Amino acid sequence: MSKSVSGESGKTSATDPRSGGANRWRRFADWDERPLRLDRFAIEDPENGFAAFKGAKDPKPGIEIADGRILSMDGIPAADFDMIDHFIATHHLDLDLAPEAMALPSREIARMLVDVAVPRTELARLAHGLTPAKLAEVVAQLSAIELAFAFSKMRTRKTPGNQGHVTNAKDDPLQLAADAAAAVAFGFDEIETTMRVARNSWSNALACSVGAAIGRWGTLFQCSSEENEELQIGMAGFTSYAETVSVYGTEKAFTDGDDTPWSKAFLAAAYASRGIKMRCTSGAASELLMGFHEAKSLLYLEARCLCLQRAMGVQGTQNGGIDGAPLASTMPGGVRELMAENLIAVWLDLECATGNDARHSESEIRVGAKILPFLIAGSDLVCSGMGSILKYDNSFNPSSFNGEEMEDFLVLQRDFEADGGLNSVDESRALELRRRAIDALCAVFAELDLGSPTAAMKQSVAIASGSNETASYTPREVSFISEKIKAKGINVLDVIKALARRGFREEAENLLQVVRLRVSGDYLQTAAVVRRGRVISAVNDPNDYGGPGSGYRLSPQRRQELAAIRDVLTREEVLRTEATYAAAENRRITYRALGTAPAAGPENEVVVGVSPAFGIKLYRTLAGHPLSAVLRAIGDGIRARGGEPRFVRLRHTADTSFLGLSAARLAGSGIGIGLQAKGTAVIHQKDRLPHHNLELFSNAPITTLDHYRGLGENAALYARGEMPEPVVVPTQGQALGARYHAQVALIYAIETSLTQDGAKPEAIEISFQEAAE
Repeated sequence: MSKSVSGESGKTSATDPRSGGANRWRRFADWDERPLRLDRFAIEDPENGFAAFKGAKDPKPGIEIADGRILSMDGIPAADFDMIDHFIATHHLDLDLAPEAMALPSREIARMLVDVAVPRTELARLAHGLTPAKLAEVVAQLSAIELAFAFSKMRTRKTPGNQGHVTNAKDDPLQLAADAAAAVAFGFDEIETTMRVARNSWSNALACSVGAAIGRWGTLFQCSSEENEELQIGMAGFTSYAETVSVYGTEKAFTDGDDTPWSKAFLAAAYASRGIKMRCTSGAASELLMGFHEAKSLLYLEARCLCLQRAMGVQGTQNGGIDGAPLASTMPGGVRELMAENLIAVWLDLECATGNDARHSESEIRVGAKILPFLIAGSDLVCSGMGSILKYDNSFNPSSFNGEEMEDFLVLQRDFEADGGLNSVDESRALELRRRAIDALCAVFAELDLGSPTAAMKQSVAIASGSNETASYTPREVSFISEKIKAKGINVLDVIKALARRGFREEAENLLQVVRLRVSGDYLQTAAVVRRGRVISAVNDPNDYGGPGSGYRLSPQRRQELAAIRDVLTREEVLRTEATYAAAENRRITYRALGTAPAAGPENEVVVGVSPAFGIKLYRTLAGHPLSAVLRAIGDGIRARGGEPRFVRLRHTADTSFLGLSAARLAGSGIGIGLQAKGTAVIHQKDRLPHHNLELFSNAPITTLDHYRGLGENAALYARGEMPEPVVVPTQGQALGARYHAQVALIYAIETSLTQDGAKPEAIEISFQEAAE
């Protein structure tokens, strides 16, 4: 029986999961995450399977219309409508279409969503006649894979895109400009900033607008601030889009912020009137965070938000949980709900920035799993702000993916041949762009009398990974710059003229091109982004998915771009790296060929058969041991147990097992060691089957010189007819295959390129000149 130890002693019981043993599985608490308890906050809704608050009871879908007026909607009489109901009934629902759309069974509509034969346009038409409860009931019929498939069919723009965060912990304008330029190079269609200190908003906006004009034009920019000041910054021309107009699914949550659907609609119109692209923000669990959830399911409340947004006339939504995603994901079906609300968004013909900004979990597995459906389905904007900077510099809080995971995201694109909107950037190119952005911003500062950064400040930012490595502006110093910009009434035209006067004409033209879009209004179309100087949107690039071979497909050029990630390993790179070790190895060891190796020797002889490229083109094991040191260790081990080593080079094979078997057939004792240049080794006996060896070292990256010596000792003991304890190379569960298999494949290709059919074993004499380093 297990014996519990008093908790007061500071010890754990034998059955405590933290004590290891049979209960060794990691718990949620190990990374400070715990699901909400079912008996307190959430229940599994038996009807739609989505996360719901305890006691939740969503209204039944339905509508009553008489004489062109709505008498009731979703079981609520018109006399009892709250302001959200009124707004949806008045501005969202098409009363001529509603009777037809609402009469269709929810399951039938759900099947239409995943039926390639039903065009997207027909489903979008029907959505305009569906109430929030009906929309929620329909998507509740779909499994996670069906939601992902339906999303790929229903999203508005055909070509996927992405949005990035550009912030830093110091609100340093130099770093903001440099990081914005890098984000543009990575391919973000939009970049968004915010600040640690609210009054620094004007400086942040100016810096990012300059950085976003480096290298190419067309990346749209937003400064997330208090709504009034954000609108002022937009009026000054620094920003080109906004998405901080928050809406909620309950009246209480709305009024708590002194807002109504009408005030939000007015703000949206104010942005649009000045040519600023705009979408709203909502997401599951926001009502719970605000304290007013009305005991309704997350999905129903979010369906209300989305109908409200369409009713407001905005062109898009920032959706998918957003700040509430960590809370939604603690509830049963919560992540599936986030997928479902995104589907409703695109079904309603809204541009959708599909969340994936707030990091909903500390589990890397859960983070990767959450983003995958939107990566493979494509999205107008896969992330509502992927952290193009490091986590600690992300002033919105860490995103699902940040600078630390940028390479992971790029590799995911390549793995699935899925367009997540980003490209790999060479380090030298990134540094060039960062320096250009810093110089351009400094030119603006000088021209407009905003500051005089020193050469040391500029250099520290150019080469820094994040603000912990910079010696530049502090938040307090930035505040003076920001207040000066605001007080002097500096606008984007002043910045454009400053750039042109100081010799940055290309950057001035790039920034001016974005400002011109505000005059034309072209990018106020649904799901509008700018690619290669051309606005593409749901109007001129509609999603036309209709089954295999339709919709968005990677072009050959785009496929090559996704494949062109950094640090790709090639045969030439392996040989180049190995060549750097050749000189040192040649000082340690020499190999002298003695002709064909005889198949005879004394009874205590152990033959060590090395691979074709061993010491010729390859010089170190995967663990980094010089091959001379490995041979010395094996030879010393054999001699220590009374054996006599003999070395041969085998050219007819590079296979470990056949190296060992061939060596054993040459040895007087019938015992041989096969050794590949990468460090894999076997002990073999001449009468055994090729792959039925005596001992095997298959984990070369973690095999030590002591292990090789032990292998030599055991080979000598086998030669004496003894049965020694096998040498085991312990692992800690490392994914050695994932880390080394690409390198192993290239090394083996180098080895096999030197093999010759029927080649005789070659006796070699080995001389050690000096000890391995």
